[in-house]
Order: sequence, then structure tokens, then C-alpha cells
Amino acid sequence: MSRVLITGSSDGLGLTAARLLAAEGHAVIMHARNESRAADLRSSLPSAGDMVIGDLETLDGMRLVAEQANALGRFDAVIHNAAVGSRHGRHVTKDGLEHIFAVNTLAPYVLTELIQMPSRLVYLSSNMHNSASGDLSDPQWERREWNGSLAYSESKLFVVALAFANAARRPDVGCNAVDPGWVATRMGGPGGSSDFVRGAATQAWLAVSDDPAATVSGGYFRHQAQVRANPAAYDADLQEGLLAYCAELSGTKES
Repeated sequence: MSRVLITGSSDGLGLTAARLLAAEGHAVIMHARNESRAADLRSSLPSAGDMVIGDLETLDGMRLVAEQANALGRFDAVIHNAAVGSRHGRHVTKDGLEHIFAVNTLAPYVLTELIQMPSRLVYLSSNMHNSASGDLSDPQWERREWNGSLAYSESKLFVVALAFANAARRPDVGCNAVDPGWVATRMGGPGGSSDFVRGAATQAWLAVSDDPAATVSGGYFRHQAQVRANPAAYDADLQEGLLAYCAELSGTKES
């Protein structure tokens, strides 16, 4: 059985993936943004074991989560599930970073660099990443007129680029990205047409399955089938530029 860390697992797709994995006997390490969410999580999933707590919108919170995770030992897989949506206006974190970029893109970068390297990394993206161009000229939306939907789409394109970049530079690690479909989560809104189990099944499968289709690297998946991502995500220049940019923002040296 595997040990799997799932970020953003106090509700929604993260919690559903945790339930699927726990039902199969895997050890699932949960993550909550704060103590209140952790308490809700313990109520939702009484069988939850170890937990890490920290707000992934801040660099301090990212480092705190990584420290707690490392104190628990090496994981077989990490599912980068935590994300925020675009329902509000542009919000800047205490680190001076645009909120969506900080949580959706920078946090999985920092955690990947700081947590003991697992055998598998799974990055949650979205079909909306296809709406983005992969332009790194203004990722913090400091010069452009704010467009929350596009900011979210860009963050999810960058997540796929991170997965592909890590697949290239870590040949001994399975690194893949997932489109879970439009699920009616608090972030996705009530109109989602995919159910929670189907939306969470692919990331759980990629984290633990011995199926040859799940033991690949550098793939983009939807409902357990590998599909093509936005062509920009395969661009090596975008991947390297994004890695360098995230390293500079976070003060985290690429490993």
C-alpha cells in the first residue's frame, strides 16, 4: 500500500480522492488551510490519519506545509490538488503575489522543490488551461486589465507546464497532470456536470495504480485517458522560464 499526500483535501475533489484511496487501504496524509478546516476534515473523514496544516497562499505557509510533510517521512505520491478560483477581483497576498498564481502555480512548485521527492507527482489542472497562451510577460497581472477567468486559466496552464518540466528533469519520477472535468465544487460552482467520484478517480489512479497506463510520465489525463494538453505546455522555453521565475519568486533553488 502507498503513502499519499493530498493538498487541499478538506473538501471537494481532494477529500473525494482521499476517500477513494483510503477505501483501498492506502495511507492518506491530508492537508487543510487552517485549524478550522482541519477540524471540519476530521469530522468529514474520521479515519483520516496524519495531517499537515498551512495556508498555501503565502510563502511561509508553503514552507510550513513542506516542513510538516517532511517530518512525516517520504511519500510514495503527492497530489497537488489545492487551488483557488476566479470569483473575486485581483487579490495580492502578503508576499505581493497575485493570489491565484500563488496558490495554483507557485505552491505546487515550492512543495515539489521542498518535500522529499516521491515516486509520483500528480498536478491538478483544468480544461480551462486551453484558453491561455503561456505568456510569462505579466503573470502577476500588474500591467494588464484584470480578467479573473483568464488568470485562472493561465495558472492551470502553468501547472501543466510544471508537470511536464518535472517529467523531463526527473526521469525517475512519474509526473502527470489531470483535468478532473467540471465538478460542482465550491470553487467550480453549482453547474458542474461531472460527479465527484469520476472527477477524483484519475488523480487517485495515477498516484497508486500499477496499471501500465498510470505508470507513465509527462502525460495529461482526463477520466483515466491520456489526452493532448494546450500546445504551449509542451514548450521547453515556457517550462524553463516558469521554473526560473518560480525559483526567483520563492527563493527556492531548483533541485
